[in-house]
Amino acid sequence: MAAIGISSLIVYALSHAGKSTKGPIENAMAYTGDVVKTVEQKLIVENREDKREDKLQWLRPYFENKKLLEHPSKILLGAFDNDTKENFESIVGLEDSLKTTFPLIHIYTAWGSKQQEKFPEDQVNNIIELGSIPVITWEPWLSDFNEDEYPAGKEDRNKNGMTDVASGMYDPYIKKWAAAARKINKPIFLRFGHEMNDGYRYPWGPHNNAPQDFIAAWQHVHDIFQKQGAKNVIWIWSPHPAYTFAEFYPGDAFVDYVGVGVLNYGSIAAWSQWWSFKDIFGKCYDSLQQYKKPIMITEFGSLAVGGNRARWYANALDSMPQRYPLVKAIVFFHFSKDNTTTQQTLNWYFKDDHAITNTIIKEIGKWQ
Repeated sequence: MAAIGISSLIVYALSHAGKSTKGPIENAMAYTGDVVKTVEQKLIVENREDKREDKLQWLRPYFENKKLLEHPSKILLGAFDNDTKENFESIVGLEDSLKTTFPLIHIYTAWGSKQQEKFPEDQVNNIIELGSIPVITWEPWLSDFNEDEYPAGKEDRNKNGMTDVASGMYDPYIKKWAAAARKINKPIFLRFGHEMNDGYRYPWGPHNNAPQDFIAAWQHVHDIFQKQGAKNVIWIWSPHPAYTFAEFYPGDAFVDYVGVGVLNYGSIAAWSQWWSFKDIFGKCYDSLQQYKKPIMITEFGSLAVGGNRARWYANALDSMPQRYPLVKAIVFFHFSKDNTTTQQTLNWYFKDDHAITNTIIKEIGKWQ
């Protein structure tokens, strides 16, 4: 209400400035938008920050000792929400619905020459100020690099792109990113080149790169971070559970966590059907155990078409610590406008579905 009041007063004053000052008015209105956005941030999120941090006091030792994150005292919950570009109000809203406070907040960013593809310093700092630990999915979309800055010498950058990464073509970009991550000086989970074993989805997959080339790229990127002193980064290797993945494993020295997405698309498309959590994750858990690494469920969710979503979440979360002891983190996939997989936009939101939220509250309450 305060933000609305401020903006209304400024608009009223500017409206009396006359048409001859259109340029200054437009500039002032742009500035007003920034002011209102800042006021909204403070009123909606920052005024709750102390309360939120109080609830996460138990997490403070984890900020100072990265190794604790490999053996947390309880399953670390988190979420990605697609409405978190300006502030994390939507994450706070989801937390309210679930009567919990997330120690993890997940964001996505791509490789490339665009401004938004630099290290997401503002978002990372905001997450840390809120008392949580950032989880970043870092996607090597090589086609986003400027040809003048990073000459590839070929029409399709993605073809054998991981070989180019391993050979050092993108080292200046990686070094800047690593240096920025080091300066944060707090733990950051980094999920680089996820689902690299899926030959249909991402350009860093096996349709463009041999498994050994992906491994070489991973190890090269990891080494750059080490040399840059970014030892606060926790590396998540995250294959797709539906395809074989052992040949893509970079090695124990280069991986801290194993990540896996568990998304039930239901009957939304011809290629999908209603899969239970056990159908998706349970079948690959034994294979994932061989790495003896903590496991993060990096994208956790179900669509509504084809079955009972509340029951799906109940069955998934029931006795999780006992059934899957290596699972140390679960990140909800709370995406209201997902157009990355099908031609239609998919909605993974559930915060206003009381049957689901009550189910989740009940099941995670049993873990304490």
